[in-house]
Amino acid sequence: MKKVAFVGLGVMGYPMAGHLQKAGFDVCVYNRTTAKAEQWVQEFGGCLAQSPREAAQGCEIVFSCVGNDNDVRQVVLGDDGIFAGLAVGAILVDHTTASAELARDLDALAKLENKHFIDAPVSGGQAGAENGVLTVMAGGDLTIFEQVKPVMDAYARFSQLMGQVGSGQLAKMVNQICFVNTVQGLAEGLNFAQKAGLDTDKLIETISKGAAGSWQMDNRGKTMCDREFDFGFAVDWVRKDLAMAFSEAEKIGADLTITKQLDGYYEEVQKKGGSRWDTSSLIARLDD
Repeated sequence: MKKVAFVGLGVMGYPMAGHLQKAGFDVCVYNRTTAKAEQWVQEFGGCLAQSPREAAQGCEIVFSCVGNDNDVRQVVLGDDGIFAGLAVGAILVDHTTASAELARDLDALAKLENKHFIDAPVSGGQAGAENGVLTVMAGGDLTIFEQVKPVMDAYARFSQLMGQVGSGQLAKMVNQICFVNTVQGLAEGLNFAQKAGLDTDKLIETISKGAAGSWQMDNRGKTMCDREFDFGFAVDWVRKDLAMAFSEAEKIGADLTITKQLDGYYEEVQKKGGSRWDTSSLIARLDD
């Protein structure tokens, strides 16, 4: 039974760590809110650490999934961080959606200590984490990726090495750019349908079979029509992700004109009180 650790038990990390434990791994967890870690141990077993450093000790692989760049630095660096407890030759896999620059920095620090780092943001949302069907976009060394992939299979239906460290984060940026544009198209179409008096259940059943079909339509179409926006991935979070994509786009000269417009639409949703609504809430701004 391979000993691993999982740092960060939010809406994604909690079920991901649970899948690892259920798959037969010996999982040690750490969460900044101790009560959440205690709840996890009570539900799944495993053990609870008092710091990221303690969680990492004796583990071949440590997984982390926290909020943003600063959160990653907080749990990875310093005397109580993951790197302080990670053994020589062990691996840190960071599932946080963070910046490619941070991934490269952490990889450089890991190499100085003969340790390994993989950036591995995920797609699939809370439902994907709970059902163990996430998609993982990874950056790093192929040999190291091949060591961690069979472990990630506990909660991922597909994992792909995209290239060198940082490539996983860049791929996640593309994912976010594509899906918010899809959500906006769906929002406008469904709003049009409702104002035209169409039966939206029949409409979605019909057009989802053709060129307009998408994961968003299958999983969020009906709930968007019902103005239900409680599906985990909040507007605040997608705006954080898009900000990183905009920063990277400036460096490489990529045009994100329409995506920047959609970011402004999400800002309108925030002003309507929808900061914690999920990303399908773009349709709400069309109700005015």
